[in-house]
Amino acid sequence: MTAASDTTIPEIPLMSFGAFSLLPPVLAILLALVTRNVIPALFCGVWLGATMLAGGNPAAGLYNSFGDFIIPSVGDEWSVTVLIYCGLFGVLIGVLQRTGGAQAIARAISARVASRRGAQGATLGLGVLIFFEDYFNALTVGSVMRPITDRLRVSREKLAYIVDSTSAPMCLLGPVSTWVVFVMGLIGTQLTTMGLEGSEYLIYLSSIPLNFYAWLALGLIVFLVVTQGDYGPMARAEQRARTTGEVMAEGANPPSGHEVEEMVSVPEHQARKRNMLVPIGVLVGMIPPLFLWTGGYPENDLVTAVGEADGGQSILIATFVAVAVGLVMGMAQKLFDFREAMEIVVDGIKSMTLVYIILTLAWSIGSVTTELGTADYLVTLAEASIAPSLVPVLLFLIGALVAFTTGTSYGTFAILIPIAMPVAMAMDLPLALAIAAVLSGGIFGDHCSPISDTTILSSAGSSCDHIDHVRTQLPYAITAGLAGILAFFVAGLSGSALIGGATGAVAMVATALVLRRCWGLPAERAGA
Repeated sequence: MTAASDTTIPEIPLMSFGAFSLLPPVLAILLALVTRNVIPALFCGVWLGATMLAGGNPAAGLYNSFGDFIIPSVGDEWSVTVLIYCGLFGVLIGVLQRTGGAQAIARAISARVASRRGAQGATLGLGVLIFFEDYFNALTVGSVMRPITDRLRVSREKLAYIVDSTSAPMCLLGPVSTWVVFVMGLIGTQLTTMGLEGSEYLIYLSSIPLNFYAWLALGLIVFLVVTQGDYGPMARAEQRARTTGEVMAEGANPPSGHEVEEMVSVPEHQARKRNMLVPIGVLVGMIPPLFLWTGGYPENDLVTAVGEADGGQSILIATFVAVAVGLVMGMAQKLFDFREAMEIVVDGIKSMTLVYIILTLAWSIGSVTTELGTADYLVTLAEASIAPSLVPVLLFLIGALVAFTTGTSYGTFAILIPIAMPVAMAMDLPLALAIAAVLSGGIFGDHCSPISDTTILSSAGSSCDHIDHVRTQLPYAITAGLAGILAFFVAGLSGSALIGGATGAVAMVATALVLRRCWGLPAERAGA
């Protein structure tokens, strides 16, 4: 288990659960969708898994849920880094609002955005620009654009979808990001294990054009923004917002808390754009040197330093400094005194309480599925003899299943890249194609899963009910996912990334048009 317990419980050996190892994540997902409350759903999944590991004893399972999974998940160094980072970012959002920086930026954008289509396009553009960190992307874009989309009657569900479907894809399509650092580390380790020479960074860069799902997910947003051709639950959410002005469904419970949303803003004449641009500039400007510093530059060369950087702590330190700069600017302008500044800090951290709980339980159920051998069971499905042209499709599908059931793209990449690269070499497939299939599958499963941390944070940043976000995004993610499967199949069969990508794009647009006609709203009711 992840941590030792004082009570000796007979454990069932790893991998003996087989298909039953899918029960905890499936239970959590079903309960989340049925009850529309992810916290008890996640806890029930953790408890069921711990009970299975405890030989079917529910009392021991309850004890071990905390002792072996929840507490160790909170105490893990990476998890603590993420939780502190989230808290600091909650504070940063509060600072930007309390100093009027976000208000001034929103006003500047509003002056140039006069339509629902324009607001959605601006959200997409901002999401594309912030490509270096998914958590930062999700929280920043959602919080900055929310007042604008609310004013123009864009549903919170649509805002959360655009935020979520740009954050993770852009982190894998950009040349440098926290995700790039993580994946480069996996590739480099596997190159050493396989005795191969080459630059893990260059191999990663070569996978970017082949990351079909990421490109298709972004393309679908562009298509939906331009045509306003929503379908499924999203069409109903957009109709509600457009006709009634209710940007959230009745009874919605956004996970970002109310402290930041209800914080008093400064008068219009005191709201200055620099109060946001300077802290964000400090944050963005500090990330590259911190990456190099934590990566051992100049002792290591530039590429090696980027590959070995501590991305999480680099972002954390940059966020801390940005918060400090924002608070000093606010006090210097006499917008608040030191005591009020500390209240902003406390309120910002409090605003992320629900996010802390959901993330902790999501990590815990990930640990449970690891102990049960869920991912290992799914991976064994790939061991049968198959045609080389189907390998990319199979890697994509397994990656999607693992990410969906565990709620983590990072975990999916860590599990499958060490498998995908040797398989690609054995079957004479391009390494970049196999790696891209894993990355695409991980993002696809992540977008579909209600226990994904990036999905949770997109809900938080957009202040959208989490289950409403998952429910309305799912048809769009599946549309791009099915097109991605076709793209990888054609690319594997033809050996051409261009043909594969083009085929997937045509199939996605055709599917979206059909679904809009069959599952959308009449054209005269769809406003722009």
